[in-house]
Amino acid sequence: MPPAFVHRITKYDPADRDEHGSYRGAEEAVSDHGPVEAAYLEAVAAFAEAAGIDRLEIREPSLTGFVHFGAQAAVEGHGLSGLFPADLTGYYDGTEVSLEVALELIRVMLREQGAWCRLEAGDVFTVHVGWDQYVYVGSDRPCADAVARTRELGLFAEPMKVSPYAAEPEVGEVADESFWASVRAELAARQGLLLEEIHVLNVTRWHRLTAENLDTVRASLGPRALLTVWPDLQSDVDAVLAALPSEWHVEFVWEAQDGTIRDVTVDETEYQELAALVANARAARALSLYTDEQDPLLQAALPDSDGVLRARW
Repeated sequence: MPPAFVHRITKYDPADRDEHGSYRGAEEAVSDHGPVEAAYLEAVAAFAEAAGIDRLEIREPSLTGFVHFGAQAAVEGHGLSGLFPADLTGYYDGTEVSLEVALELIRVMLREQGAWCRLEAGDVFTVHVGWDQYVYVGSDRPCADAVARTRELGLFAEPMKVSPYAAEPEVGEVADESFWASVRAELAARQGLLLEEIHVLNVTRWHRLTAENLDTVRASLGPRALLTVWPDLQSDVDAVLAALPSEWHVEFVWEAQDGTIRDVTVDETEYQELAALVANARAARALSLYTDEQDPLLQAALPDSDGVLRARW
């Protein structure tokens, strides 16, 4: 169940909203990287203190993909430099961080630097950062003192029924022993498979699976990762290039000469550059970006060590 008490924290005076609730005032919908941003963080800290929260769980972490919708440009490192290692160790669904780190993540999201996640403490406390400097704080208690502190900071804490960014409860397929048995059966029939691993949204690792390396790859997978199994890469790269659609974007995956597997999203205007990029590729496959055109062999999410699936892909 989501928290019973939700407040929308903004710098936008409700008196400047029209009859539809749209803001018509002079405040800009970007962070000032200064005192107003600091006020947002202090307000969230006040709500966390009122709720007795000093640690939060990262849920559904993501990074900017090939499309970035923010009003401010994403930055190198997605704003996570100094918070997590360059390889993003520790930035995954379910990892717990201190309130101090959580506040820095909120700063990154307010600045639209490229990283986004939900911050939650079970059903007790949540923080969701939305578009245009809207922050939604949920708690299992009213937090009247935090509401008052938010007003003292020059911000507005408006009660809401629910955060529009509350996660929709979903029950997906679990990557249990039955799933891995199916993977082995596919390998026996096909000799090779392509495994797509996503443990942070818009961050993909690719693996070419064989019967010999399956256990090694399985041991290296990130926590709560979404796993999608595709037919293996094709050795005739020229044939894959020739079969690309005449329009729309595709995800092109290829194995380079050094054995690394890479991917790029392209459209029909970039096929010539793509051909040059993959000229020495060992094998390749083009995957549609459109859900109704995708036909993976298998898909499931990794459960936690206790066998429970908590990932909400």
